[in-house]
Amino acid sequence: MKQTTLGDRIQVDGVGVHKGRPARIILHPADANTGYVFLRTGLAGGRERLIDARYGAVQQTELCTIIGTDCGASVATVEHCLAALAGLGVDNAMIEIDGPELPILDGSSRVFVEAIDQVGVVPLAANRKVIKILKPVRIENGRSYAELLPGGTALTLDVEIAFDTAVIGTQKRVFTLSPTGFRSEIAAARTFGFMRDVERLWKAGFALGASLENTVAIGEDKVVNPEGLRFSDEFVRHKILDAIGDLSLAGLPIRGTYRAFCPGHKLNVMMLEQLFSDRSAYAIVEAGTRRDSVRELGYGEMAAPAPVYGPNTR
Repeated sequence: MKQTTLGDRIQVDGVGVHKGRPARIILHPADANTGYVFLRTGLAGGRERLIDARYGAVQQTELCTIIGTDCGASVATVEHCLAALAGLGVDNAMIEIDGPELPILDGSSRVFVEAIDQVGVVPLAANRKVIKILKPVRIENGRSYAELLPGGTALTLDVEIAFDTAVIGTQKRVFTLSPTGFRSEIAAARTFGFMRDVERLWKAGFALGASLENTVAIGEDKVVNPEGLRFSDEFVRHKILDAIGDLSLAGLPIRGTYRAFCPGHKLNVMMLEQLFSDRSAYAIVEAGTRRDSVRELGYGEMAAPAPVYGPNTR
């Protein structure tokens, strides 16, 4: 039940899916109680800025999750990398990024998972803290809705999607987060999009780096990618992947059930905003070492992340 970090630094290179620009990220080990922090480099004048990966830093949720600061530094498409960290049980990491968008890679979290597995996840001295859901919390956005419900010893995601195309239709999956399960069931599920939307997205400045190598493309009545799907229900699995990444913006792992119908980045972030607006809906608890005992830290009590990082092994 100890907090964890990466065993060493990791470098991943690729292209951003929306702007189509080359991007390099370096994941660094970080000290206990740091959480996830982005170091945005390559700003005008050679400046650098730290961006806490918290729901309060979210600036945009259209097509991807973008976080930033008031001074103009931002990072887009953070959800796949954050999902890999949260999925493998990494509590603390600094993510250095030299541009405005993380690389899309193959459209999933698989490359991040493989990179993390090469260096390993190591324990720290401090005990892990989690957000324990104490009562149901619900949010709605159009026909979509989501709930956070109490119960369980980990985050369970109960997600259903429904599209008016036979290629997707209605898909539902229940997944309880664990490193083993994330690797085998969720990490490889790719992002997806409709061919009919491509021209509109290009005109709006999005999807400039999208291709059949990083996106499941849906035509009129079939998947366009020659290799087909990785899972028969790859679409709902990717929605679960996105939700894991977005919900990690809570700042600590969530203990409870996230039940959602047709979720997206906006709904996921709205869920966190709704949760933290009610101090009686959750508590920060510290997992003990004997019989899974916990010590209540109080409703809504959440320490600020310490801007102290592990040694740079570059």
